Amino acid sequence: MPTAELTRKTALMANIKEISSRIGAGCLRGGRDAGAVKLLIVTKYAQDDDVRTLAEAGALAAAGESRVQDARARWTGDGPLAGLRGQVELHFIGHLQTNKAKTAAEIFDWVDSVDSLKVASELSRHAAAFGKKLPVLIQLRLNDSPTQSGVTQDEAPALLAAVRGLPGVEPRGYMGIAPEGASPAELKDVFRKAKAVYDRDFQGTGNYLSLGMSDDFEAAVEAGSNLPRLGGLVFGQ
Repeated sequence: MPTAELTRKTALMANIKEISSRIGAGCLRGGRDAGAVKLLIVTKYAQDDDVRTLAEAGALAAAGESRVQDARARWTGDGPLAGLRGQVELHFIGHLQTNKAKTAAEIFDWVDSVDSLKVASELSRHAAAFGKKLPVLIQLRLNDSPTQSGVTQDEAPALLAAVRGLPGVEPRGYMGIAPEGASPAELKDVFRKAKAVYDRDFQGTGNYLSLGMSDDFEAAVEAGSNLPRLGGLVFGQ
C-alpha cells in the first residue's frame, strides 16, 4: 500500500477507535453494554476511497446516505461502491419524497426516516413488488421546529400501528434528531423521553433507537441510543 494510502487508513482507523472509546464511555455512564451499540457511518459526503478503506478493514458495517439518486449511482450497477454491497448494510437517513420511494425500496436495506403513513405506504407497495420486507424506523420529532420532519411522541403510536399493518415494511424502532444548540440538560431530557417511547413500543433484539450525531452522540448512547449516526468525526470533515 502506498505511503499516502497507509497514512490515510491509519487516520481513519484512529478516528474509529476514538469514537468507539467515547461510545463505550457513554454506555458506561448509562449502565449499558457498549457491544449493543451499532455505529451507522454517514457516508454521503465521504470520498469513495475512504469508504472502501473502512469497509475493507472491517470497520464499516452500516452506511447512511440521504440522497436516493446519489446512493444509487455510488452503490449499485457500475458505481464505485457497488462491490461493497455484500458486506455493508445501506440505510436511507434523509427526508424521503414519495416519488423516490420506489428507488429507495429497491436499493436500501433500511429506511430510517419514515415520517408519514403516505411515505410508509409507498415504500410498502414498492418493497412488496420487489419481494422485500423492508425494515424501517419511524422518525420522532424531538422539538417544536416546523422545519423538522417526523411525528410527535403523542402521534407515534397511531402511525406505528398503521405501519405495522402494511405488507412490505416492518417497523423496527425510532429515529430522532436532537434540537440544534440544545444544552446538555435539554439533550438529556429529549433523549430520555425518546427512549421511553421506544421502550414502550419495541421489545426484543433487532430493533433500534437511532439518536445521536457528531455533536451529541455521547449523550444519546448514555440515554439508550443503539444506532448513532456519525460522519464528520469519522472522515475528519
